[in-house]
Amino acid sequence: MAKLKTGRHTGAIKAHRQSERKASANRGWRKTIRAVAKDVTVAAGANDKDKALKVLGTAASKWDKAAKKGVIHWKTAARKKARLSKLVSKIGK
Repeated sequence: MAKLKTGRHTGAIKAHRQSERKASANRGWRKTIRAVAKDVTVAAGANDKDKALKVLGTAASKWDKAAKKGVIHWKTAARKKARLSKLVSKIGK
């Protein structure tokens, strides 16, 4: 991109660049947390409690980190973690 002369909308152009970078990072985090949630559900569906518990710890960590970074709301992370742990606790019953 060519260097622009200072003008009225240069701040808006910079804000747009920043928003694109942040949106890209957020997409990466969302993809990660959805993938680990799917890993937990797959392990739970296969009735593999050991693997499900191991992946659940990883998933909880990822959800918390995404909430800490502001990618998702902290209550959303808590709800998703609770549902995943409920799913894992049903294995073997």
